[in-house]
Amino acid sequence: MEPLFELSLQLPAAGSRELLRELHRQLHAAILDGRLRPGARLPATRALAQRLGVSRNTMLAAYDLLLSEGYLVARPGAGTYVADTLPASRRGRAPRAEAGTPRRDPRLAPPRVPGADLPPTLQQRPARDDFRVGLPDASALPFDIWRRLSDRALRRIARGGGEAAQYADPRGQPALREAIARHVSFTRAVGCSADDIVVTAGAQQAFGLLARILVVPGRTVVAVEQLSYPSLREALAAAGAKVVPVPTDAEGLCVDRLPAEARVVCVTPSHQFPTGVAMSTPRRAALLAFARERQAVVIEDDYDSEFRFAGRPLDALQTLDRADSVCYVGTFSKSLFPALRLGFVVAPPWARAALVRMRELADWHSPVLGQDALADFIAEGHLARHIRRMRKVYGERRRALLEALVRHGADLFEAIPSQAGLHLSARLHAPLRADLLARRAAEAGITLAPLSRYALDPNAADVPEGLAFGYGLIEAARIDDAIRRVAQLARAG
Repeated sequence: MEPLFELSLQLPAAGSRELLRELHRQLHAAILDGRLRPGARLPATRALAQRLGVSRNTMLAAYDLLLSEGYLVARPGAGTYVADTLPASRRGRAPRAEAGTPRRDPRLAPPRVPGADLPPTLQQRPARDDFRVGLPDASALPFDIWRRLSDRALRRIARGGGEAAQYADPRGQPALREAIARHVSFTRAVGCSADDIVVTAGAQQAFGLLARILVVPGRTVVAVEQLSYPSLREALAAAGAKVVPVPTDAEGLCVDRLPAEARVVCVTPSHQFPTGVAMSTPRRAALLAFARERQAVVIEDDYDSEFRFAGRPLDALQTLDRADSVCYVGTFSKSLFPALRLGFVVAPPWARAALVRMRELADWHSPVLGQDALADFIAEGHLARHIRRMRKVYGERRRALLEALVRHGADLFEAIPSQAGLHLSARLHAPLRADLLARRAAEAGITLAPLSRYALDPNAADVPEGLAFGYGLIEAARIDDAIRRVAQLARAG
């Protein structure tokens, strides 16, 4: 049954050039002022178009704009709904309310906290063919080993008596910090000791803690890649930073486009998020020179570095750094599972005390049981074996994806060269925009993300029209058919 829709819309005559703009504006205003409440189901485009006397294409275009802006969400097989959590207006203010509509007193409205929206990986419900990025295949984890190590950690606390069950070191458990230091020294040539490590609740907390010690509200300019992880940008904005986007190209961050006043630079050099490009050696040297000369700090998110399928891995920025300019962030969300909520920062000496203090004020420390189990998991070699095993699994899925893109969409898709990670991005050469294609795919049971979703300014000229295909959750056997159907949707326009 179609939902009731009694909203009064005053639209120009059919054929007017202002029809789409007015339809979008009035629906947008109704969402922001609460006449269309979060979670409300909207009528199907065909039914609403007939009711309003407009073409279905116009109705589709209005819905697609609101979907791309985050005000609507499509739930495969269920319909289109007003988003439960609304983004801030792009103009910084809500459209003017229509006459007679009561206005909410802004003094009574809680401020919107940057980052209140769900992360991109959680914005859509799982679909039959799930290409969401940043999510590993947790079903392959050796949970029998993890259970045994967790039981051992609990017995260790029981044997330790009352003292072992008290508050722990905000830097993290000593055994875990030692295990992490050995792991990254071996796998990424990151020279560090246990004293350099601060354990965090995943990479996201690491970004938030670093923002709190590096940003002077309203003054500090932070440079981020134009396409980047939204929650990283929002952590910096929440701390009061002036966030400035910088373009990337086939060699990674365009260092020559960094603003001179930038005092923090955030990069994903090993596997740029979301394009997958690796920052070239000359660019790495140039970035470190910029940081040294400007006394800037580089936050290096070594995203997806564990899963490399070809080529020699380039040195981490932290490895090349000689001026203590780099804060290296790592996480176990991709190599193990996101719910573990454990990550770390390799911090230079000058930042360590402030970072530990911020961790102490935030939540003191991560749960000891998880830390101890992970320390043993790493120390006994289980993590290295798991990564080797999953590298083969993800490598097979990556090959299937590349072959399917060529087989079914050589004229539509151009894979962006990438040698690592849990996802692959591709430029789209089709009449249909990537955000519209992603929506059509969602309606067909295929979850995809347009690259513009990860842009600070989705309308910027340097944001490519493309899609990100995660292969952490989809079985290799399903990839070919899913890409065939995506190609069919792209050609249908």
